[in-house]
Amino acid sequence: MTMSLSAELWPDVQPDAARRLMLAGVESFAERGYHATTTRDIATNAGMSPAALYVHFPSKAALLFAISRSGHQQALDLVRNAAESAATPVEAMRAIVERFVAWHARRHTVARVVQYELGALPEKEYRVVAELRRGIERIVHDLVVEGAKSGDFTVSDPMTAARAVLSLGVDVARWYSDHSRMSPTALGREYGDLALRMLGADPARSS
Repeated sequence: MTMSLSAELWPDVQPDAARRLMLAGVESFAERGYHATTTRDIATNAGMSPAALYVHFPSKAALLFAISRSGHQQALDLVRNAAESAATPVEAMRAIVERFVAWHARRHTVARVVQYELGALPEKEYRVVAELRRGIERIVHDLVVEGAKSGDFTVSDPMTAARAVLSLGVDVARWYSDHSRMSPTALGREYGDLALRMLGADPARSS
């Protein structure tokens, strides 16, 4: 990842040095894991002095929180916008899955840290991120319920179904790489079909 990407990932973060540290944190956490990464590792990766991190973030945990909160907010906005962009539950679910999966593939390094380092957050910060995750789940759950009522989906437990759908996208960050055979967009389309079949819907109805 390049430093120009940091501005694309976190356009609202200022100054540029803070974005550079977030990018260096993502790369370091993804490579070593949160607990094995030191603040010196992060600062060195950002091309800064060891003390530079503390100018912008009070701790390594605060840096992880900034990365995690931003990633979850982006995912929530993506899911909400996808849900609001379609006229039927089937079309909305396809849009959600396609965009959610593509985001986790395209930003797989960031997404891996966002999704799999949650346990390292302090309790207060974890609760903030957990509420964002619940927001994503609620949108998908409510859509499953709507689709079940309309006869588009056939599910016995909407919450379990919603979590299963989201898990498809989250897991992409674990295995996807820049060398993967399918592009993020193509993978999103494929997963869109899979998710609709899993919910008992005909993918052709959303094409």
